[in-house]
Amino acid sequence: MFNIFGKIFLRGKFLDLSRVRRSFKHELTKIRHEFEEHLQAINENSNEITANYEYTCEIENKLDKLSSRLDNIQLYMQSTSGIVVEKKKEFDVKRLNRKEQEVFLVIYTLEEEKGNLTYEDIAKKLSISEQLAGDYVTSIIEKGVPIIKRYINSKPFLKLDPEFKTLQAKENILQLSLAEFGF
Repeated sequence: MFNIFGKIFLRGKFLDLSRVRRSFKHELTKIRHEFEEHLQAINENSNEITANYEYTCEIENKLDKLSSRLDNIQLYMQSTSGIVVEKKKEFDVKRLNRKEQEVFLVIYTLEEEKGNLTYEDIAKKLSISEQLAGDYVTSIIEKGVPIIKRYINSKPFLKLDPEFKTLQAKENILQLSLAEFGF
C-alpha cells in the first residue's frame, strides 16, 4: 500500500502541481477581470438607456402640453372670429416592428407604380412567402394603419388610405426612414 501512495506522490512531484495551480489561478483571475469589465460596460449602457428614456418622456410631456395649447388656440379662434379650422382624421397607430415597417414601405412605394397591390407583389419584393406577407399586412392593419382591401375575383388587392398616405408623407406618423430600408 505504501508503494502505491509513494508512486502517486512521486508522479505529482514530477508534474509540478504548484506551477499548474498558479497558472490556473492566473487564468481564472483574467476571466474574472474580463467579467468585471463587461459588467461595468453593461452598467454604463443601462445608465445611458435610462437617461435617454427619461429625456424621451420629458419631450413627450412637452409635446402633449404644446398640443393642448394648440387646441386651445383653435377653440379661441373659432369662438372669436368664426374661423373654422379643418379637422383632420385622427390615426391612432401603434409602433411597427422592423419587418412590418419594411412591408409598409413596400406598400407605400409600390402603390405609386402599380396602384393596387397583391400579397404576391409584396412577397416578391421582400423575398418572403405570400402567406407571410398576408400575416404582416394583417398585423399592420391591427396596429391601426388604414390599409384598404378590395377583393376582385376572390383575390385581395391592397391600397393605403389616401388621407393617411398624405399625412404619412407630411408628418411621418410611423417615423420611418426610406434610406434606412434602401428605398
